[in-house]
Amino acid sequence: MTAPNLESGTATDTIAAISTPPGRGGIGIVRLSGPQAASIASQLVRPHQPLEHAHARLADVLDTREAAGATQEAAGGAQEAAGAEGARIDEALVTLFGAPNSYTSEDLVEIAAHGSPVVLDLLLRRALELGARLAEPGEFTQRAFLAGRLDLTQAEAVRDLIDAQTLTQARQAASQMGGALSRRAAPAKQSLLELIALLEAGIDFAEDDIDVTPQAEIARHIDEITPTLAALEATFARGRIVHDGLTLAIVGRPNVGKSSLFNRLVERDRAIVTASPGTTRDLVTERISIGGIPIELVDTAGFREGARELLEEAEQLGIRRSDEALADAALVLIVLDATQSLTDEDHRLLAAVERRPAIVALNKSDLLAGESESASQAQPAIAALPALPTSALTGDGIAALRERILSLATGGAAAEPGMLTNLRQHQAVTTALAALVDAAKANAGNIPHEMILIDLYRALWALDSLTGQTTSDDILNLIFSTFCIGK
Repeated sequence: MTAPNLESGTATDTIAAISTPPGRGGIGIVRLSGPQAASIASQLVRPHQPLEHAHARLADVLDTREAAGATQEAAGGAQEAAGAEGARIDEALVTLFGAPNSYTSEDLVEIAAHGSPVVLDLLLRRALELGARLAEPGEFTQRAFLAGRLDLTQAEAVRDLIDAQTLTQARQAASQMGGALSRRAAPAKQSLLELIALLEAGIDFAEDDIDVTPQAEIARHIDEITPTLAALEATFARGRIVHDGLTLAIVGRPNVGKSSLFNRLVERDRAIVTASPGTTRDLVTERISIGGIPIELVDTAGFREGARELLEEAEQLGIRRSDEALADAALVLIVLDATQSLTDEDHRLLAAVERRPAIVALNKSDLLAGESESASQAQPAIAALPALPTSALTGDGIAALRERILSLATGGAAAEPGMLTNLRQHQAVTTALAALVDAAKANAGNIPHEMILIDLYRALWALDSLTGQTTSDDILNLIFSTFCIGK
């Protein structure tokens, strides 16, 4: 993106894009932003009333002069008067948001017509002919950021809200858009600025009888800042999971009820279930939400005991993919048959998830008819992984299983406003924390204040990069390139 002036936060050209998804719909929107947005829009459509800030105006969408001329020729010139402006092919609502009271702080116009790809493409092509250029991905939001209407965490939240797949994700993005993360980091940054100013004053005015800041005073300031940032850094564990979701692999021997449990969690018959071993021969995946956390369930082929080379080729491939899913998944659900004692294959699976986030489901618990002999036999061998009795047939234990999955997914971390949600944000905070650790060590070692300030400024720059105040142009372009073109 070369048009916006990254230093002044202003733009000299006008951009245009279709802001609604590709395809047909009831409504489609074309956006324009820049100094010529209003004049170009007035040539694209014929407003019934003059455009006015924040007022929707009914307008006619006009065909190009070339198309209008072709129509006149076919009609023997009877439409000559209409051809002067172009033929009306649709109606639209046009809204002008005048600078600086718009999303981008520039003149911004939204044309909402019927969602015909032909009409929207016509509007966009005509806008480009009239002097606009096609917007880059995320350029509308980047202009809002450069104009100071949003900081970088808020801009990232705009993309997150668009991409949200669960209500929890949408709520988190809305909180970030409201500045929750920036506000949470602000006290630590302010305290850091005060400490830097204190040390700078002691250095600059040392000859004017201003006392040099005592070592204990510097240590106290650092000790006050560090816990705030450490608490913020700890939010990444849950924030990342809410933002990205995770994968849960369902594994076990054939006919223990893996696919049936999968269907119960999905709440529909997604996987084929039969009494024949080896029915599932390939991975079956489905995305669900548990407690607002997006989870991709993977139903795997059953692990059979004995030589795999004796199985059919398709089943061998299925088991190989099951091994890969078991290795790659963030969480593992091992399904055991509650009516049978543990087999060698069961023990192998349990050993494979040792020290990994895993859950054991003792399925078919409804068949025990009040007898827990098999379950009690299995329990000592899986003491490190508390087992949940479940019944895919009756639904018993499914609610408890969902709760266990949610608890394991979030690591017990509670939801809170202002969480770190991506690696860039996390790296900014961890860099600031590392710099404070170095500053504390330098202070304890009686290092000159000029050297301590180097570490403190490094912490400050890291916090500035969190909100985008010191972020390089390359990083900005990388971030905004992940947006859709019309946003």
